[in-house]
Amino acid sequence: MINPGVRSGKKCILAVDDAAIILSRISDTLGKYYDVVTVNSGMRALRYLEKEKPDLILLDIRMMPKDGFETLREIRAMEGRAEIPVIMLTGMEDKKSVMEGIKLGIRDYILKPFFPDDLLERIQRALESSGEGHTQRAGAAEEL
Repeated sequence: MINPGVRSGKKCILAVDDAAIILSRISDTLGKYYDVVTVNSGMRALRYLEKEKPDLILLDIRMMPKDGFETLREIRAMEGRAEIPVIMLTGMEDKKSVMEGIKLGIRDYILKPFFPDDLLERIQRALESSGEGHTQRAGAAEEL
């Protein structure tokens, strides 16, 4: 995890999950290519977003007390934050959850456990489709 507010010139990914092992795995997977900020709740994510604007958000659905959908609704209502690309990274694979995420404008939906190469490729695709391409990432999947 990097210190909030300290940027290295890399794109910044905000990872939101209540499972420390998942946050650690995300950091390990992405840390070479992105600045990764990890928070363990929707509430902490919203607090972070009041001050900072990451380039992309990875968001779990099943969290307490505020789940990922509720968190995302609040992000979409925040001034200057509604357009941040969001990828749902979750263990929930039911159609209703996928459809709810699509309604809220997610860029992608990745099931846990994730494959590092797949996560990197989907993040790059989401950043490119939002005009936030990450040139330092080229070839990263081959290096893993």
